[in-house]
Amino acid sequence: MRIRTTVAAVSGALVLSGFAVPAAQAADAPSGKAAFSATAADGVSAAATLDVTFSDMKVNKGKPIVVGATSTVSVPVTYTVTHAAGLDTSPDNFANGPLIYKGSSVQSPDNVIISEDPGTCTAASTTVLACSAAIKIYAGDGDLSSTEAGTWHAGGLAVTKAGDTKVQGDLGSVKVLRTAKLTVDAAPEPVKKGRTLTVTGKLTRANWDTNRYAGYSTQPVVLQFRKAGTTTYTDVKGIKSSSTGTLKTTTTATVDGYYRFVFAGSATTAPVNATGDYVDVQ
Repeated sequence: MRIRTTVAAVSGALVLSGFAVPAAQAADAPSGKAAFSATAADGVSAAATLDVTFSDMKVNKGKPIVVGATSTVSVPVTYTVTHAAGLDTSPDNFANGPLIYKGSSVQSPDNVIISEDPGTCTAASTTVLACSAAIKIYAGDGDLSSTEAGTWHAGGLAVTKAGDTKVQGDLGSVKVLRTAKLTVDAAPEPVKKGRTLTVTGKLTRANWDTNRYAGYSTQPVVLQFRKAGTTTYTDVKGIKSSSTGTLKTTTTATVDGYYRFVFAGSATTAPVNATGDYVDVQ
């Protein structure tokens, strides 16, 4: 869920089982994103009142998170929670989970996305929990803005039934990238040996603001060729996409094979390879 106020609002995000309401009302308490929205509106304090520390957090197995224009992406997270020996960590009293945030500080993020459900934890000792959870990103629901693509940071949130909380940031970084798409078409087909082939295509990427794909301009793209019967592509030449993302270049037809464009990615956009287009050379 998109939050653009303050992390004071996120400290209650994991109040998913009625921790923030009287016990008599707990059965009717909202869950998931609804509970997060209600708690955020209440502006629950993010004061570190819990003797809890997050560590060893790994988001998406260390790989970039790639999100399409309308994607719903479930991001796996594993982490460790170290807590005071006297803390009751039973599910009816204690919940914790991961978050990712854009900005320099978890206390004043530009955007933050928190796991909808508490993490699942196993006691590794009397003071250590080994936990896993999932952070869901809903691009189609406005969780992301295109300007937020790039480096995000990881954090953790813990809460008790009594309302004690702990928010911790700077637990590592993760790339959140816009999905790219790439097409290719080599013509004419078939073509006589030694004749010129014109290879066209288009590079587009997800726009999280419009929930559509749009041309990615002035980006370096490489034309590659794979001879029929082989498995390896080799570089033919490098070009740049136009102001609208279109691609066009020429090459000389020599033998049967496949042509494709390859985009290596950027700081905000994931890499992508076009599906090879077969050309019969006669």
